[in-house]
Amino acid sequence: MKAFVATGQPDEPVLRTEVPEPQPGPGEVLVKVDAYSVNRGETFQLEQPEAGWRPGKDVAGLVVQAAANGSGPAVGERVVAHPASAGWAEYVAVSSGSLARLPGEVSAVRAAALPLAGLTALRLLRAAGCVAGRRVLLTGASGGVGHYFVELAAAAGASVTAVSGSAERGARLAQLGAAAVIREVAAAEGPFDLVLESTGGAGLPAALSRLAPRGELIWFGQASREPALLNFFDFFAGPVSATVRHFSYADHDAPDAADLETLVRLVTEQRLHPEIGVVEDWSRTADILADLRDRKVRGNAVLTLS
Repeated sequence: MKAFVATGQPDEPVLRTEVPEPQPGPGEVLVKVDAYSVNRGETFQLEQPEAGWRPGKDVAGLVVQAAANGSGPAVGERVVAHPASAGWAEYVAVSSGSLARLPGEVSAVRAAALPLAGLTALRLLRAAGCVAGRRVLLTGASGGVGHYFVELAAAAGASVTAVSGSAERGARLAQLGAAAVIREVAAAEGPFDLVLESTGGAGLPAALSRLAPRGELIWFGQASREPALLNFFDFFAGPVSATVRHFSYADHDAPDAADLETLVRLVTEQRLHPEIGVVEDWSRTADILADLRDRKVRGNAVLTLS
């Protein structure tokens, strides 16, 4: 079968080539991939790929081989899946605990945009606790995670200020329920009860300064790829006794299936809207990776296998 492999070369990060078709384990199904989503974080992984690793964590497609142990969907059922890797391919083996069935009204393109970004946003909201009536600042909001989180948090009663790099990239965030959309953290009118920070570098201390006393900052990304420097005494200038917490979407004890089912249900009920910034044939994967790195894609980027 054809699949993309990582080359480790910056000018050609992936190469579509022939690889052996995966052999599912007892608790895995074989999925014929119809569409997959690529994420900006994956562009970083491609710079120094581990030996034998193939990219791809967000896919939607058709089950062509059921799990030998009887778990999961049957042959012919459509699914959205979150494999550990190797999803940028014609076929991928996926654990039954890492997928959810798709109803007919949810297309493969919309479903493929759900897993990584949707799971991150859903679990961020869970980590934040009750947000009803709380003022929330979200940095790096114009990507897939930001769009999902804004819609989920606004629906839960939060007043969300979203930081987006441009007015064009931020327009949709206002439509999804953001109370304010700003270009930079310096324009944020705090204080905020909760800050969700995804840029790192100078952005983190700037966002922290907008936090209310005894507020909480959840650090869930470092898109700038620059480490953050915090000054202990800056806390006394506003966010006295604040909490800074690290978040990883993968720090989750239960299988992904339940949360994927929740995301699919919300999409079906039109309470969650995947923001698809670009849809292209999978032959253009390398081009889309470059656009993601350069922040030219708003929302999710989806590739289809025609």
